[in-house]
Amino acid sequence: MAQVLIARGYDSTAQVQEFLEAKLVDLHPPEQVPGLNKATELIFAAIEAERRITIYGDYDADGVCATSILWHCLKLLGAHVDYFIPSRLEEGYGLNKNAIRELHEADPERLLISVDCGITSVEEAALAKELGLELIITDHHQFADELPDAAAIVHPRLPGTEYPFGDLCGAAVAFKLAWRICQIKGDGKRATPRMREFLLSAMGLAALATITDVVPLHGENRLLVRFGLPALSERPGFGMKALLTVCELQEKKLLETDDIGFSIGPRINAAGRLGQARLAVELLTTENPERARELANYLNEMNEMRKKVERKILKQARELVDEEPEWLEAPALVLSSTEWHPGVIGIVASRVAEHYSKPTILIAMSEKEQVGQGSGRTIPNINLHAALAGSAEHLVKFGGHQAAAGMKIEADQIDDFRVSFCNQIQKQLEGDRPDEELWIDAEVRLADCTYGAVRELDRLGPFGEKNPRPTFSASRVQLAEPPRKMGQGERHLSLTLHQHGKRIKAIAFGKSDWADEIARIDGALSISFAVNINTFRGQSSVQLLLKDWKAEEAS
Repeated sequence: MAQVLIARGYDSTAQVQEFLEAKLVDLHPPEQVPGLNKATELIFAAIEAERRITIYGDYDADGVCATSILWHCLKLLGAHVDYFIPSRLEEGYGLNKNAIRELHEADPERLLISVDCGITSVEEAALAKELGLELIITDHHQFADELPDAAAIVHPRLPGTEYPFGDLCGAAVAFKLAWRICQIKGDGKRATPRMREFLLSAMGLAALATITDVVPLHGENRLLVRFGLPALSERPGFGMKALLTVCELQEKKLLETDDIGFSIGPRINAAGRLGQARLAVELLTTENPERARELANYLNEMNEMRKKVERKILKQARELVDEEPEWLEAPALVLSSTEWHPGVIGIVASRVAEHYSKPTILIAMSEKEQVGQGSGRTIPNINLHAALAGSAEHLVKFGGHQAAAGMKIEADQIDDFRVSFCNQIQKQLEGDRPDEELWIDAEVRLADCTYGAVRELDRLGPFGEKNPRPTFSASRVQLAEPPRKMGQGERHLSLTLHQHGKRIKAIAFGKSDWADEIARIDGALSISFAVNINTFRGQSSVQLLLKDWKAEEAS
């Protein structure tokens, strides 16, 4: 523990105590979030006037959780509230003009509140103002040079403001807004017991979104996840309870970030990826346990479908690269096909970026229209949003942040965009591709990887973006058994290793292509790995999560 803390820059007792003993009261007061007080005033005025309030959400897990948090909060206040989630496949990301017109026509007096979107919707906000539709924007994404003209904008990094923590996700911004509403409904500083209970539950959804949106797990985000994860299992609504059952996590006392990232989050995201995000919001807001079970089962089926589509696209993407070997020399990849599902390309872009160690854009082209929908993922220290901004002349529109972004592009612009995008990435690389670095916290023996040591290291969590599970290295490690491929499609690699009499299991997710190469190694290995506790059928054991390896030279 001491070695890891020192390796991560904690070099004083005070720093260590602040990190390990962080408290819920360390969260910044909600009224400090830029624009939040103005938004709160408008919301209470709308409730008092008995106007309809419509929450306009995004279709990913962050947007679904943000919508659910704010809907629950306003419902508790007796507001006339509903929600609108655009179809990923038909309407695309964020505010859109057709939806604004339809919402205005149905009820011109309504208050429209965006969550997890809207900060780049300059034209859409102008249309809302022209129609007389009152609009509040709450978002966390990167903004453009011009901000939308809305009645209020709530954003932790709003220009000209100095909120202490700028990395909140969309649901965390919505949670802050709900928190302030609850304070005002109480005595101005403390919520009523009923609203406080709601906030503790809502923190679970904010934690879920924080993990799935892959924002940095430090500062306020680490606090939200640390105290929100227990709420998911201790204070689940009917929908979350049904989802935990489908994920076979209902008996787990304390959920971990991996449970969210690999089990719960993908099922919520699957609904949005396949064009039915409203069902995910319904799951998280329903008061009917039977309906909750139906929806959880349906989301589970959609997730299985999503995985099949994902495997097919990944195979096709690799085949495209094989057909164009010169692309391997480029600093980035831009791939397109009319056969790809636009809701799944973001996940596959992440897999391709990881496989080739390059920023990657995948574009799903429509057979009917000449406009494609793209999704991109990047590698460490490369700003994807900045590269898209530098290539904007070839795009219909784009948005996102440093690590992930989306775009629309006309078919005849793809080749020119590829050249421009690669040039932008090359500029960030400053003429050279840096070797990919793997940060090692400490060198250990396999015998050091005990159950107690892993539980001690868990105090450094919750683990995630910018606060990864500690990574170790070990040398002179031997194979105890031949490598084995496992999982659906044999995507993963299972190993049994030993060193100085210590025998331990290891798994490498998505790395089954290492199997044959490792099997040919005649001598010892040097390995890098994280370590966790694997629980299967009630039995818990220490497991290595293999990150990289190399054969040691014979002495």
